[in-house]
Amino acid sequence: MFAAHARRLLDAGCAGVTPFGTTGEGPSFSVAERIAGADAIAREIPPERILVSTSCASLEDVVELTRHAVSLGAWGCLLMPPFFHKQVSEQGVIDAYATVIDRVPDVRLMLYHLPQLSGVPLTHGVIATLLDRYPGTIVGLKDSGCELATSLGFAEAFMDRMGVHVGNEADLTALGRRGSAGAVSGIANFLPALVRRLVERPDDAEAELAAVKRVIELATSYPLTAALKGIMALVSGDKGWLGVRPPLVRLRENEFEALRKRWLSIDLGRTVQ
Repeated sequence: MFAAHARRLLDAGCAGVTPFGTTGEGPSFSVAERIAGADAIAREIPPERILVSTSCASLEDVVELTRHAVSLGAWGCLLMPPFFHKQVSEQGVIDAYATVIDRVPDVRLMLYHLPQLSGVPLTHGVIATLLDRYPGTIVGLKDSGCELATSLGFAEAFMDRMGVHVGNEADLTALGRRGSAGAVSGIANFLPALVRRLVERPDDAEAELAAVKRVIELATSYPLTAALKGIMALVSGDKGWLGVRPPLVRLRENEFEALRKRWLSIDLGRTVQ
């Protein structure tokens, strides 16, 4: 199911896939499981269209997963700052990324700003230092902080040196108008055409923007990952998608039925074409 889903996304027009990201519950899987999953996807789609999430609490695990992604020929790796210890200094964040880069030749990294979960923000100072020290290695930033002003600040400061993308689909048009050419998106798992339109036609996507805001409102009415998996189950007709790993809890049957009714009430119109 995992690899076949990746194939379907590429066939639907996605530029690539990101296994074991936040929606994919990456930190809930072992290193061995994540390596096996990346191998399975790479047998199904071209590895140069894979952005592998290699975030882990242990730097040794990050290095192992990142080396494996490079050996597969993956386009790059999506990597959060160290997310177990809190109140980490800027130098500590820089040192963590430098450890991975110095130990994994030829890696291409997309930095991942997700402070509401990691507890460790990516500051302009950290990003600028890494770009100066490792030109050509830091190729992008995914900002999932869900604060548009912060996203626009990243774009203004760094878009001339790397790609700047957002995880909050409601902000895609604003970033698209400033030159952002992509998104790393959870909603693209089931509405890839909608997300692509928001990115590629930011000045002609009013219907798409309204639709994605309704989808976000629905998904955030429940625990987010469970809700996104629930929508995948509805769209695919396969309740296997409802499964999540502890400590997350799957939707109860009454919650799934309520989600179904609200999903069907959303008028997606041409946004799914």
